[in-house]
Amino acid sequence: MTLSFDLIAEADGWPEADQLSDVIAKTLDALACEQKLSEGRRICFLFTDDIAMAELNGLHRGRSRPTNVLSFPAHESAEDELGDIAFGRETVFREAHEKSISVIDHVAHLVVHGVLHLLGYDHETQLEAETMEAIERGTLSRIGIADPYLGER
Repeated sequence: MTLSFDLIAEADGWPEADQLSDVIAKTLDALACEQKLSEGRRICFLFTDDIAMAELNGLHRGRSRPTNVLSFPAHESAEDELGDIAFGRETVFREAHEKSISVIDHVAHLVVHGVLHLLGYDHETQLEAETMEAIERGTLSRIGIADPYLGER
């Protein structure tokens, strides 16, 4: 694997840590192939709840509401760190239910999305969104997960 990671599950109710670890590893490998990522960069994944996500979102983005995923790029002086990614349980589970997909498949999508933010991608404009979505589709396709945007437009 190209990217290494730490996994912290601070909230109950998430799938088992080994299941999360497996999907993260598989997703990072696929993304590394898709994006030609360099070795030796580390990411910390935090699996928490919507209360913590609302606090993080308010503190770092000025939006005091829960969200599915937040990415925090490492400081440029941290050469071996790519950053941190946090997931909000209730929002992730609700979205998976609404899309009729498994939580694990939704986590895989959000891993790709979050890592792309760490790599400097954004979706503020239509072109940026289309670029990110194309990479997400390609990465998820490599691991057998259907297009998460199918039918949204």
